[in-house]
Parts: sequence; C-alpha cells; structure tokens
Amino acid sequence: MASEIRLAFAHPAERAIATAGEDPRDRISLRDHVREVEIGAFQAERGTTQRICFNVVVEVRPLARPIEDDVDRILSYDRVTEAIEAELQSERLNLLETLAEHIAERILHEPQALRVFVRIEKLDRGPGALGVEIVRSRAEVEAASSERATEQPHPRVVFLSNAAITDPRLSEWIDQAQTDGAPLILCVGPHDCALPRVEHRLVQRRIDLLAIEQNGWILAARDARAKVVATRTELDWAMKNGQVSVWAPSKIVLDATQGPSAAPRDAESLAAWFAGQITARELVVVGGTAPEGAPVPLILKEPADRLF
Repeated sequence: MASEIRLAFAHPAERAIATAGEDPRDRISLRDHVREVEIGAFQAERGTTQRICFNVVVEVRPLARPIEDDVDRILSYDRVTEAIEAELQSERLNLLETLAEHIAERILHEPQALRVFVRIEKLDRGPGALGVEIVRSRAEVEAASSERATEQPHPRVVFLSNAAITDPRLSEWIDQAQTDGAPLILCVGPHDCALPRVEHRLVQRRIDLLAIEQNGWILAARDARAKVVATRTELDWAMKNGQVSVWAPSKIVLDATQGPSAAPRDAESLAAWFAGQITARELVVVGGTAPEGAPVPLILKEPADRLF
C-alpha cells in the first residue's frame, strides 16, 4: 500500500517504470515545463493567465538500427514541447483533463510513440499544485481517431434573420433543410430589443452574445424540433442523432483562442466563422446580408424563396 501511494505522487517517469510490460521501451521526458496560460472554468480565470506546469514521459519504440547521432531518427524533445504549444494555441479550455487528453493524442500520433504519461498542474490556484495525470496508449488513440473519422458530420448551417424567425413559413423551411438528411444547425442574430451599452469591451461582447442566445430561445419556442445548444459536445451529439440545433454562441466564441474577428452584432459574419469551425457543407443565409470571406459555400435566400 505504501508503495502504491508513493507511486501515485511520484514523477510520471517512475510511474512508467512501475507499469512497464516485458517488452523493452525507451523513454524521453520533459520535466517542470512552466507556461503562462488562460485556462479554467471559473469566471475569475477568464481574461487572465496562470502558471501551468507540464511533466511528460513518452515511451518510444526502440530503434532497430543505429541512431548514428541523427536527430531525425528519434522522437525529439521539441516534438513534445511543440505538442503542448500547439494545443495551447488551438483553443481556450476549461479543464486540465481536456488539455492533457489533447496533448497525449498529439504526441501519440508520432510514429515512435507507444505510451505517454501527461501530468499538468496549476501552480497559482491554491496553497499547493493542483493537477491531473493521465496515461494513454497508441492503441487507444488510434481507435478513437478511427471512430471520429468515420463519424465526422458536415452539417448545413442556416442563418435566419429576425424577419425569418417570425415568418409563418419557418417550420416549412426547416423541413426543406432536412430533406437530404444533412445535420441542421440554425443561427440567429441579436433580438431587436434595445441592449445595454457599456464602455468595457469584453463586457459588451458578453451582452451582445447573450442577446443572440435570447433570440435563439425565441426561435426554439416557434418550432419544437429546434433545441438550443451551447457546446461542441452537445452539437456533435445532436448532429449524430438527427436533432435540429440552435447555436448559442457564447461558450464556443469565448473559448476560441483564434476567435471571430467580427463583432457579435455582425451576426452573419459570426455565423460564417462558426460554419468554418465545424466544417459545414454550406451556409444558407435567409433574409440577411452576405458575410465577406465566408469559409464555406454560401447561399443567399430571401424569405419568399424556397430554400432547397
């Protein structure tokens, strides 16, 4: 028991040795790599950075031929730090667990990597280090990647103007958008009521995003099939199960490290950014204006038109 407790708090390198199988494996490690990161689920953790410490151990397949002092024949330390940096830049996350999963998966895509231990700790959130540690194998990652590849949907995104939301043909348009079985996500802009105006840019952004979400609930009240959805996990489930989603943008927009350049009030451009993020097959704008530089095929429709 004492040995198990010691290993629970030991460096990942010791954990790797203690859980090794009979087949010999080499290991490379990264110790006490500290980065300033914006991460966390609490409001106090938004808009500010905190120190995060990374410890990573990678078990690699021994080379069958001499290294000959050639860096191209090994899994270098740079690939580990690059994996961390790439995930920190890809999106803002709430959970260390999610960040650890993403880093482990990226490392295990390297040809030599067989198993990886990832420990991540927050250094500034309490009297001690608060963290998580995960262990992942190449087989686990390959199975998960194969499953995602076969199930990756490409939805149809339909932006509805406020006039379109209140149009009596709304349910008919939803029927038309679903005729070919494509997953359907509806986007809207802010409602027409007056919004509070403040000098703080980030606060105003939240107010504007919430106005869009309020309008999404108005849309959902007009057709029982439409469900307001806020997270990528919810969207993925909805697309796989035939649910019509109304995008509530706050979480995805605020969590993006490379967020939309357009303000929330430019609702069509926001919908175009979102369509690109989820690799939509097309963006259909009903009763609105064409966003510039849409990253997916764009279709403009007036409320009097048949959509498809």
